[in-house]
Amino acid sequence: MTSVIAVEKEKLENPPLDIHYLGDRILRQPAKRIARVDNSVRKLIKEMLQTMYSSHGIGLAATQVGIHKQLIVIDCAPDDSDNKPVVLINPKITSISKELSLFEEGCLSIPGVYLNVTRPEMIEVSFKDEQGKPRKRQATDLLARVIQHEIDHLNGVMFVDRVGNGLALTEALQKNGFSPQAIRPVK
Repeated sequence: MTSVIAVEKEKLENPPLDIHYLGDRILRQPAKRIARVDNSVRKLIKEMLQTMYSSHGIGLAATQVGIHKQLIVIDCAPDDSDNKPVVLINPKITSISKELSLFEEGCLSIPGVYLNVTRPEMIEVSFKDEQGKPRKRQATDLLARVIQHEIDHLNGVMFVDRVGNGLALTEALQKNGFSPQAIRPVK
């Protein structure tokens, strides 16, 4: 299921929402479930999509814009006007594959930092769509990785918390003006 909320895939000079950066405590607070999907949630989805496109991202969690709601927006092909974004409300991973893959990740909340992270190759996720209807979806490859990355945000986890190479992590963070003390390693 892809989003029916239409937004121009363009870079706005003044995106509607501000993205928070690594070191901001707001990023470490877990998001709360959305009880009712209404017009205010759909307005937030639209603003999140506009903010994501304006920042050249492919995924954005509400936590990253300082809103503690379980909502993520994704568009793995932002340059393709025919590709519709994916909206996941109250997403929950219900199964993962045994197969893992190592792939480089980046994050709008940690600009300039790109490091390898190991994640399951395939996942199944249950969620509500922007109409409030329960859905399930299987995802592989980049979409599976982005869903996992964004769900981590909803739980106060950032991709750098999952980086195995501590030396590369410290170097990349310091080079881009971020403190290694902001990391909370995930086991």
